[in-house]
Amino acid sequence: MTGGGKIANVYQTDRVAKKEEAPMSQSPVLDNPLKEGIRIERAADPCAMVIFGAHGDLTKRKLIPALFALYIEGFLPREFCVVGMSRTKMTDDEFRLSMKDSLQQFAPDIPFDQDKWDRFASSIYYLPAHFDEPGGLHELSQLLGTLSQKHGTQGNNLFYLSTPPSLYNPILDRLAESNLVERRKGLTAPWPRIIVEKPFGRDLETAVALDERLHGVFKEDQVFRIDHYLGKETVQNIMVLRFANGIFEPLWNREHVDHVQITNAETIGVEGRGAYYEEAGNMRDMIQNHMLQLVSLVAMEPPISLAAEATRDEKAKVLRSIRPFDLNNLDKYAVRGQYGPGYIAGQAVPGYREEPKVAKDSNRETFTALKLHIDNWRWAGVPFYVRSGKRLSKHVTEIAVHFKKAPHRLFNLNFVDAAELIGPNILVMKIQPDEGISLKFATKQPGTTTKLRWLSMDFNYGTAFGERTPTAYERLIHDCISGDATLFSRSDAVQASWELISPVLEKWESEAPKNFPNYAAGTWGPPESDELLADDDDVWRSL
Repeated sequence: MTGGGKIANVYQTDRVAKKEEAPMSQSPVLDNPLKEGIRIERAADPCAMVIFGAHGDLTKRKLIPALFALYIEGFLPREFCVVGMSRTKMTDDEFRLSMKDSLQQFAPDIPFDQDKWDRFASSIYYLPAHFDEPGGLHELSQLLGTLSQKHGTQGNNLFYLSTPPSLYNPILDRLAESNLVERRKGLTAPWPRIIVEKPFGRDLETAVALDERLHGVFKEDQVFRIDHYLGKETVQNIMVLRFANGIFEPLWNREHVDHVQITNAETIGVEGRGAYYEEAGNMRDMIQNHMLQLVSLVAMEPPISLAAEATRDEKAKVLRSIRPFDLNNLDKYAVRGQYGPGYIAGQAVPGYREEPKVAKDSNRETFTALKLHIDNWRWAGVPFYVRSGKRLSKHVTEIAVHFKKAPHRLFNLNFVDAAELIGPNILVMKIQPDEGISLKFATKQPGTTTKLRWLSMDFNYGTAFGERTPTAYERLIHDCISGDATLFSRSDAVQASWELISPVLEKWESEAPKNFPNYAAGTWGPPESDELLADDDDVWRSL
């Protein structure tokens, strides 16, 4: 989707006769090793991308691989360069070598070519950061001025906050006192933009304070709050599935949908991030951002166009329509859990309280399940069940739309097993690890008698198109450079999600759970999560 009002796949499958030009001004023409075809997108603006926290894992694992993939595919502007900044002291060449090693280690699906890397790396630079010192970006300002002349970036600067949130304010202070974010007027004037990684605050109060701080330096249309879930192909395909197909949207309402289940399950634990998880927990880490974003995409009304603000308007309306939790009966709508010792794939794993940098009596939740009601005309009476947790039985993220059963049971037990009879039609959007869509329906089993059997029609991205699927960061970085904010969170939507979640967090943190840990690693979470659905005679989908 683009801000120009046209529906578009990321790639057009028709082969273009001439090869893409290399995306940077000093580079020669490149072959396109990752795909055939061209991207139907708004052209990316010339710019310099400054990565604060460039020596961190996000830069190594996601950002540089995404930029290199965009480069060899021809989707970066020719006039482009990267400046990495962190507190680690190193030279340009040392930083380039570190990024090359990370690319080869963390992005094996991107064919590595030394010549292409050398040309790409020649536009990568590094500066040691002095975020805590007044005037700490003076050297950056001088360098960007030089690079604007050398690479033709036209003074457009994209700042990426790939740092702990504790550094956001010092960096914003340094940007405010620099000449890098002047609010220049005119369509052709240079622009500053900033990408902010979650968490966007840790509650409503801090989220509002962060927005005020950001808006003291940048305008809202210059702020890109990134949620990598929204860059995944299946997530982007939700709107296409709903609004480009005449068979789904007429059924997408309370008349035909019984309930919706959204599951994010991880088999891993906190993976060395115990200190972070002790501060955040599952509700802040997954529910407030990723999961509520999925809810808004599934439940939103058709936007008047595919312009960014039209789409974001409808998503924000959904979040404002979610019924506030009844804190006096919170257990009926919200369940928290914490994993204890157990087994994953036959291997013994420790409980959360045994993880490094986790308190031995920690009450931080590693599992959350919510029952949401969206109080609007389309979804009145349709529960949305959301669950997310670590050390669960399987690694999977999916959205399952459960349709209402056929109104009359024409085919009784003589035609189908009782276990099969109770199942409804289910449309499943698989987000990870294998992206795709499946539709479950009943059919007659071959034979001389009438026996029913449930089958699924499956679509899988990996096999359907026969080409590499871009990573979420490739799509989102390209959109930001292009000025398309459709897949980024807007200020009012972030605040609406915190308004919903903050009271629950305050309630939980004021009342310590009595039964933690309450689920074993390798299971599907605490039994209380099943009770959220039992009141409506629903059950979690078997995965």
